[in-house]
Parts: sequence; C-alpha cells; structure tokens
Amino acid sequence: MANIREIQSRINSVKDTMKITNAMYMISSSKMTQARKKLADTEPYFYGLQGEISRILRHVPDIEHTYFDTRDKIPAKQKKIGSIVITADKGLAGAYNHNVIKLEEEILAKPGVHKLFVVGELGRHYFSKHNVEIDTNFQYTVQKPTMHRARDIGWAILNQFADGELDEVYIVYTRMENSVQTDAEKVKLLPLERSSFSEMKMPLNMHREAIELYPSVESVMDSIVPNYIIGMIYGCLVEAYASEHNARMMAMKAATDSAESLIRELSIVYNRARQAAITQEITEVCSGAKAQKRKRK
Repeated sequence: MANIREIQSRINSVKDTMKITNAMYMISSSKMTQARKKLADTEPYFYGLQGEISRILRHVPDIEHTYFDTRDKIPAKQKKIGSIVITADKGLAGAYNHNVIKLEEEILAKPGVHKLFVVGELGRHYFSKHNVEIDTNFQYTVQKPTMHRARDIGWAILNQFADGELDEVYIVYTRMENSVQTDAEKVKLLPLERSSFSEMKMPLNMHREAIELYPSVESVMDSIVPNYIIGMIYGCLVEAYASEHNARMMAMKAATDSAESLIRELSIVYNRARQAAITQEITEVCSGAKAQKRKRK
C-alpha cells in the first residue's frame, strides 16, 4: 500500500485538475450560449435570401446562371472539388475534431482533384501531413466567428468557382442537434441545386404576385446568391463554434465527474492507510509497554 504522503499528494493533484476542468466547463458553457444567440439573431435574414432565390426560380424556372452550372461535361476524375473544413484550434473536445476529419476523408476518397480550405489549427496540422492540397493563404481561426470573416471566405470561394478553379464546393462542419447530440455534416455550397429551393413550395390557392427583376434576372442573382453563400458559411462557422464548446463542455463534465470519483476512491485508500498507520503505532506502543513491564519483573 502506498504511504500516506503519496496518497495525499495524488488527491491534491486530482483536485487541482478538477478545478481546471470545471473552469473550462463554465467558460465553454458561456461561449456556447453566446454563439447560439448570435446565430438566432442572424438566421431570419439568410432564410429571407433563400426565400427570394426560391421566389425567382418559381417565376423564372428556366434561368441559366453560373451559380447553377453543374459542369456535367467535365469528367468526374477531372473535377476540381474544394472543401471548407471547419475544425477546432485545440483539443479537449472529445471526438469533435475526429468526426469532422473522418467525414472529409470520405470526400477525399471520391474521384476528383481535391483542394482544402481548412479553418482551425488542428485540421491544418492534420491534413498538412497528408498529400492533400491546402490553400496556404486560407489562415483563419474558428474563435469568435464574424460576418467579416465569413465574407472573406465566401468571396475567396466564389471567385475561384467563377474562374473555373473549382467545379464543386462543399463545407464540412459540426451541426448541433441539441445539448447532447452533435453531428458532423457535409453541405454542398456550389453549384446551387434547384431542388434545394423547390422544397419551399407555395400552396396552390396562394396568390402568386408578379415581380419585376431589374435590370435583369442575372444581375439580381449576382447580387443575392453571394450574400446567400456568405450567410451559409457564417451560419456553419457559428454552428461549429457552438458545437465545439458543447463538445468541450461534455468532455470537461466527464473529466470532472471522473476526478470526483477518483478522489472518493483515493480518500478511502487514504483513510485505510492512515488507520493502518495508527494501528501499527498503537501496536508498537503496546509491545514496548509490555517489554518494559517484563524487564521490571
């Protein structure tokens, strides 16, 4: 059995660790709440943009536009596929980063010329060790996602898509289902799919108003679609940020609970060792007293 001093030192060490994990739990809880509020405040605007695109497609169903160009004539092996991968800047978040990386590796396994736009230090470190092209100018942190950052990312992607440097663009992030469940998810950003907008159907008896698109349908789409893409990227950044802190909350809660359980077990061992030491001292005193008594006789 370990001596009392070693057990006491280990108990104190576990208590210090528990203070850190509990503090990290509280910090992540606060950041997650702020992120969810930020997302809720901005979602109506981007849902409105989605509704407007759906409205235009409803009135002009045969529109041909760059953002809807699926580039079917390009063979699958020659298609240039870009992926925006959102990971964390640090660990201690359970399987959060692993799930995102695993989903992106499934995309990389498909035919095509792949290029990564990685947001987050852990993702950059991981994919830099593999033979995957990473945009080195794409150095963004996942902390405190802002609309300005989403706009920079969005225009970088839109320009490369328009110039033919990318034929398809996906974003891989973690969506927060609820406070317990988060899922890594892949969303196709470009080209836009008409089916994703046709889901927003109007009832047959609803008034279908006439609209005028000035100066042209193409110019209106040129204005709306980039903002819609930027909004999707911003939503994914905020959702991933909230999911990261939710995962870290759960990991720190589990670590704190484990620390408490370990302290209880160590306390029992400590008390037994202390009791054994006291018993041994009493035994030694009694033995010494008996020895002295025999000498006197």
